[in-house]
Amino acid sequence: MRAVDIIRKKRDGHALSVPEIGWMVAGLVSGEVADYQWSALLMAIVWRGMDATETTALTDAMMRSGSVVDLSATPGLKVDKHSTGGVGDKTSLILAPIAAAAGVLVPMVSGRGLGHTGGTLDKLESIPGFNVHLDLERYKQVLEECGLVLIGQTAEIAPADKHLYALRDATATVESIPLLASSIMSKKLAEGIDGLVLDVKTGNGAFLERLEDSRTLAETMCAIGRSLGKRIRAVISRMDQPLGCAVGNALEVVESIACLRGEGPSDLVNLSVELAAEMVVLAEQAATLAEARALCHRTIADGSALARFRKLVAVQGGDPRAVDDPGRLPKAQRLVEVLSPRSGYVQSLAAWPIGQATMLLGAGRARVDSVVDPAVGLVLDKKVGDPVEAGERLGTVHVNDESRLAQAVAMIHDAVTIGDLRLEPDSLIVERI
Repeated sequence: MRAVDIIRKKRDGHALSVPEIGWMVAGLVSGEVADYQWSALLMAIVWRGMDATETTALTDAMMRSGSVVDLSATPGLKVDKHSTGGVGDKTSLILAPIAAAAGVLVPMVSGRGLGHTGGTLDKLESIPGFNVHLDLERYKQVLEECGLVLIGQTAEIAPADKHLYALRDATATVESIPLLASSIMSKKLAEGIDGLVLDVKTGNGAFLERLEDSRTLAETMCAIGRSLGKRIRAVISRMDQPLGCAVGNALEVVESIACLRGEGPSDLVNLSVELAAEMVVLAEQAATLAEARALCHRTIADGSALARFRKLVAVQGGDPRAVDDPGRLPKAQRLVEVLSPRSGYVQSLAAWPIGQATMLLGAGRARVDSVVDPAVGLVLDKKVGDPVEAGERLGTVHVNDESRLAQAVAMIHDAVTIGDLRLEPDSLIVERI
């Protein structure tokens, strides 16, 4: 085979064969196919698309470009969850211990934040000492010991995806649904899981803002997973306003711990429980979603979910005292109140500019190598539908470097719309697939 022939074939709108896709992925890892040739193919895929067979073949080839973890020695069904990213989305920290306490084995390989979205690894690393860099043998040991494990992508897992992701980021080829789906699924299916719950975001704070695009991505990922023999469920959820009230790494850990104590914001608790319940059903720990929801709520009420999280923190090198005393987590030097300019009701709270504002404060990264400040961010006092008086606090900015504070506060103000009519927020879950 020759890369130029494969590029031309896709450029001209033809479907690639399974062997052609496998050869191109193997060539990327070995160096036989140059980056510039893959860049050309990526752009051809953006323009011409891929059918279901091609997308599954690309996923499978990327998954097998490295190690596919074998967890068969640990009895029980292994189920993970993946979110396409959003603002204030810290559900992994909440649902993983809930599902584990409900009897699900949860091997979770997570990512870092990029742009306006936060990353699970950045949140976990705000806990003093927490180690997300485990090799695959230690990954298996922690799963056996705790019933859950949360790490970052290792060099052994889907190396072709890591290389392609960097190329896509540099060649404006990120927003292709076949490329998005294969990237996500290749990493997840290499973890050694039996099932996967997908939380696909839609709305102004999501990478895919339009519902029809989010639905297509969810359907594509479900089809890939099922064709490769995995149990898959997808939930499409709204990301029009931040999830919960905290945006920023240590602040989101504090809020996650509150949820595990049964004290967190209702939208965050409810979505976390819904996703955990889907995991419980996939793992055959409950026959119905209603039964699974009740089981998940019991793990919060009896403290077993919080105990799982505390144990995980300790086993992965973190300070478990921070779970009982969140005051041990990093704190910002200065707090700045954001006040309402008028009385009325909060009608919208746009997630995207709030995510951008917290990134300016240092909570996110503009580049992969940007340094993240774990202490900074925003804690909201008001959400959509809440009444507010003129001069009342809408939220509190936590800041260390004040060089972009004024710009960040202005973006937060611009994100908030206050009107005279009280609008009820839309249901968080749009549909299930």
